[in-house]
Amino acid sequence: MRFFRRSLAGLFLISLTVGLLALAGSTVYSALQERWAREGRPSIARERVFAAEVTMLEVGRATPVLTAFGEVRSRRMLELRAPAAGTVLTLAEGFEDGGAVEAGALLMRIDPAQAQSALDVAAADLREAENSLAEAEAAVELAREDVEAARMQAELRDRALARQQDLLERGVGSAATVETAELAAAGAHQAVLSRRQALAQAEAQLDQAGTALERRRIAFSEAERELSETALRAEFAGVLANVAVVQGGLVNQNERVATLIDPDALEVSFRVSTAQYARLLDENGQLPEAAVTVVLDVLGEDFTVPARLTRESGAVQEGQSGRLLFAELLETRGFRDGDFVTVRLEEPELRGVAILPATALDAEGFVLVLGEEDRLDEVQVTLMRRQGDDVIVRVPPQINGAEVVVARSPVLGAGIRINPLRPSADGAEVPSEPETIALDPERRARLVAFVEGNGFIPEDVRARLLRQLQEDEVPAQMVNRLESRMGG
Repeated sequence: MRFFRRSLAGLFLISLTVGLLALAGSTVYSALQERWAREGRPSIARERVFAAEVTMLEVGRATPVLTAFGEVRSRRMLELRAPAAGTVLTLAEGFEDGGAVEAGALLMRIDPAQAQSALDVAAADLREAENSLAEAEAAVELAREDVEAARMQAELRDRALARQQDLLERGVGSAATVETAELAAAGAHQAVLSRRQALAQAEAQLDQAGTALERRRIAFSEAERELSETALRAEFAGVLANVAVVQGGLVNQNERVATLIDPDALEVSFRVSTAQYARLLDENGQLPEAAVTVVLDVLGEDFTVPARLTRESGAVQEGQSGRLLFAELLETRGFRDGDFVTVRLEEPELRGVAILPATALDAEGFVLVLGEEDRLDEVQVTLMRRQGDDVIVRVPPQINGAEVVVARSPVLGAGIRINPLRPSADGAEVPSEPETIALDPERRARLVAFVEGNGFIPEDVRARLLRQLQEDEVPAQMVNRLESRMGG
């Protein structure tokens, strides 16, 4: 009986095990069938949406700005050369590089001993020539009186001869007396001729004395000029550069000793391409007197002064291209001859154009325009000018007021759907870095030492930089530029 009960229990457990195994196999088979069915159906791909910044495209007017680089130079520059050879006795105070001089100021004097001696000799020769002229004039006067006396004597002899001939005709005279009178009259006329020859010689000597006097006067003037040339004077007010002489040194005639520059007559020369030059011409094909802005970068502080376009070069130099233009600086404070500057010149205004970031335009002239359902369309525009980080383009009228992608990327193209990122309504922008910063004492001292030790900074600019460095808040741009030149 006990055996029978144990056999039934074992049979029950075996049946339960087999049932559980069958249930597990059915579950596994159902899961496999469901997976096989899911893999057999086609999968549905989800569209990827990219985020892109967009901006409004507004068609209007724009004034392109032509940017070029040029060199400042003086319109009045004179090479000072030694007018005579000799030893430099004196030099004017301030006769050095950068020294300021006034118009007519004595700059240098060369030893005048030799020139003074030549002037003294010329003066003595002039006095001698004047005395010779006076003697010749007196001799001529005496010769004229002598001729007059001879003529009077000849007239008396002629009257005596006429009287003797009259007496002979009346029979109271003799032929011998008449002959004697004739001989006396002939001698008198011969004496007149001799006196006239003497007068002619005296007049010739007078002319020679006059010519000699003129020569002596010319020699005296030449000696005075040579003496005056021992002193070098400034032709106009300016500053000195390239000084190459010292007191006590020997100079040769026409040797360059310095250069005189007028610091108030500055102009900038800059070169533009032929296409840019053609855009600047007016209706008559002439270059207008347009306004120009000249910018000088001086260690963190830009000097900006107005200028006026004046002329262009008369010929294109060999190996060059484009046109060389000249602009007169209306203000010269802080500028020096030889400064390398940036020149900005406004071109004629363009109408029906739009200004876009340069990153919105590809190499073929296409921009991405935001269309319906935030999908992009490619539209071709005409590039007119490049202005730094922006471009001026002429766009089709149908996309006026549309939104374009600010920065293109390889993943963006026609038909791509994007999530447009528009600027905030108030248009406020967070500055990338503060405009002014506070300096610690060590950093401030290092910057001050660099500015004071830099000999290329003009004095007025140096004073302005030092004054700004002493303030509590210093412009960050100026600090960055100073430290970039310090290597720190």
